[in-house]
Amino acid sequence: MHDSVQEITKTRRFLKERLQRDYTTVRGYESERNNVRQLLQRTAEMGESNSLLLIGPRGAGKTTLINAVLTDLLENKSFVDNTLIVHLDGNLHTDDRIALKSITVQMRLENAADGKVFGSFAENLAFLLQCLKAGDKKSKSVVFVLEEFDLFCTHHNQTLLYNLFDVSQSAQAPICVLGVTCRLDVIELLEKRVKSRFSHRQVFLFPSANKFEEYVSLFQHLISIPSSTELQADADRIDSLQLFKSEAFTFQRNHFDGVEYNFNSKHVENWNRNIGKVIKTPAAQKTLQMLYDFDISEAFLKTFIFRVVAQLKADAPHITVEQLTALGAQYECDDKVELLCGLSVLELCLLIAIKHHSSIYDRDPFNFEIIFARFSKFAKVSSTMQGVERAIVLKAFEHLRIVELIMPLSSIGLGKVQKEFEMHKMALTYGQIQQAVQRYQALPTEVAQWAQSSLI
Repeated sequence: MHDSVQEITKTRRFLKERLQRDYTTVRGYESERNNVRQLLQRTAEMGESNSLLLIGPRGAGKTTLINAVLTDLLENKSFVDNTLIVHLDGNLHTDDRIALKSITVQMRLENAADGKVFGSFAENLAFLLQCLKAGDKKSKSVVFVLEEFDLFCTHHNQTLLYNLFDVSQSAQAPICVLGVTCRLDVIELLEKRVKSRFSHRQVFLFPSANKFEEYVSLFQHLISIPSSTELQADADRIDSLQLFKSEAFTFQRNHFDGVEYNFNSKHVENWNRNIGKVIKTPAAQKTLQMLYDFDISEAFLKTFIFRVVAQLKADAPHITVEQLTALGAQYECDDKVELLCGLSVLELCLLIAIKHHSSIYDRDPFNFEIIFARFSKFAKVSSTMQGVERAIVLKAFEHLRIVELIMPLSSIGLGKVQKEFEMHKMALTYGQIQQAVQRYQALPTEVAQWAQSSLI
């Protein structure tokens, strides 16, 4: 029994660490990966200067693709010996002065000592350009990786981008500028003089939206325990990361290494067999299809699996279909419906009155007086809503506006119109109100019946 508890704890830790700290495994994108690899190889081996933008939505795997390409190239001795890698991030390096200091430190130039940079911005820039221009095609090549490239476009005069692209266009020290961004319109953010020096080479990464079978097999792969030979093969690849000399790239220091885990072969077999059974059930397939429709990125799937794996414990040692379904249902729930279920009965009654008004008058705008008249009709025949004062109903109406379930038509001239007569529109669908009525705890029967029919 004690052994099985240990195996479960080890499995949970292994799967969590692999989901969080595997920075170099990219799946798919073969042509894009080859594109970036060839570009970096040509810069290192032939002294070509290049620039490229990697564009795709967040979580698509842009940074992981660059990490994977760099890991592949570490096996190439000429790349390791002849290349300096400079990593900048738009969120960290918020202006050109900070970015230039970081470049100077990472390139180990003479005006940097013990991580400190001497001289003004102009002097540092002139020194950097002098170093790059002094080189020729036989010099060490420099790869600049610019994360959140669109944020560098907001820097004053785009001085850094202009100079980097200018060097990459001229026959000086070979440099390669790799920009990473999620903005499709990033080219439009560049100034004319910068744009003219950019190579306009762009690589787009978009997850494939029509391969559900691959999505299911990826889910199975991420939640299964690999064999010891597979773990060893991954470890051999990761060992080459020790050749990484960049101090700005930190993924190699904290990279997941599965060799330190030694699983019982019987446990591995049972675990993987159970996962295979669970995935084949219709309920699990339906949940995965819902997740696939919700977000097709691998990053989202990893987050979901992490939440599933976190539920493993001694008295629940296996992943079940019920766990998958319950977690999947959390992504399906409508936040607006949850908000409606937390309203008072009076506020829900006002929303039902608004719904009836909208359905009768084809979503015409309404004000408090119109809704109060409709609510009063119901209150006269209702035992629960009789005797509710007008001021209280107005307060409930204002609360609906505060939580943005109803929206004022315009914010112009608010002082000129009394609040009871200000026109509003509904920010809900009829289906959301209907769902809330069905799920509302202890809702009076007559209110539920009124929600079904506007006739009183």
